[in-house]
Formats: sequence, structure tokens, C-alpha cells
Amino acid sequence: MTNLRQDAWTKDEDAILAEVTLRHIREGSTQLVAFEEVGEKLTRTPAACGFRWNSLIRKQYDKAIAEAKKVRKERNKRKVRQHLSALEESAHPQLSDAKNSDQNEKPLTLNEIILFLQQLQIEDPSAKSLEAENSALLSKLQQLKKENGNLKSKLSKVNKEYETVYRDYKEVLQIMDRARKLVEVPVRN
Repeated sequence: MTNLRQDAWTKDEDAILAEVTLRHIREGSTQLVAFEEVGEKLTRTPAACGFRWNSLIRKQYDKAIAEAKKVRKERNKRKVRQHLSALEESAHPQLSDAKNSDQNEKPLTLNEIILFLQQLQIEDPSAKSLEAENSALLSKLQQLKKENGNLKSKLSKVNKEYETVYRDYKEVLQIMDRARKLVEVPVRN
């Protein structure tokens, strides 16, 4: 186990803490992950890094944090756009070229995304086939549950019959054992 430091923080360590934490904010990661990374670099606990960040360093980097969050937000928007355009191309490849130039000029709104997904759900033939497959599987599941119940009741009946036969078998053995003992009685002269 490595020795964890408990000495005072230096300006270089504060800078490393700020740099790594801001990078994680920009990339959409959590501050906890940033504190773990910094803790490994500086041989300090993640809790100590988090305390230092929240008690002192964060206040000094308000503008940088706001900028990092802005970068993260733009990055997330780009990812959504790319994903939606990939979905749109796969759903309507003939329309994708004409719409690409219009989409690059204005940002997508949440309502546009929701509308697109609703239209995709309505128009997508695979959704209907999946729904049909789902209902078929549900009916088969019901049938198998019913069959399982029937088999359980049959098994219960067979177990009861087995127990009865086993008790009868034991009684027959006892009767035979008593009969054998009666026959083996020695004859006195």
C-alpha cells in the first residue's frame, strides 16, 4: 500500500487538480472520477482532492467551469446531431443529402428530435414486425406457463402415488420379515 500524503497542498498540485477536473467536466465525466485520477497522481485520497476542490479551488475557476460546461454541452449536441443524422440516413437514405445542408445551418430543438423519433416509429416497418413478434412470444409464454402448471400438477400427483407405493412396499417388507421370523422358530425335541 502506498503512503498517502497529508502535507499542505502546493500551487502545482492545485493546478493539476484544476486542470484534470476541468478536463473531466468538458468531456462529460464526473468530478468523482477526476478526483480519483488526481489522487493517484498526487498520492492523495479522492476525498482529500474533492474537499480541496470544493473548499478552495472551485471558487477560483468559476469562469473556466462555465466554459467547460459550455464545451460539454456543445459536444453533446454534436453527438445527438450525428446520431440523429445516422438514424435518418438509415431510415430515409434518399432524403439525407437534401436535409444535411439545412440541418448544418440551424441547431436542432428538442421538439424536432421528438417529432423525428415519432415519425421514425410510425414509418419504420421493423417496429411493426417487432410488435408482432413480441405478441407472438407473449402468447407462447402464456401457453408455456399453462403447460408448466399442468406438468407441476401431474408431478405432484405422481409424487403422491410414489409415496403411497413406497409406504405399501415398506409394509409388505415388514410383513415378509415377520413371516420369515415365524418360520425360523427352532423346533424343540
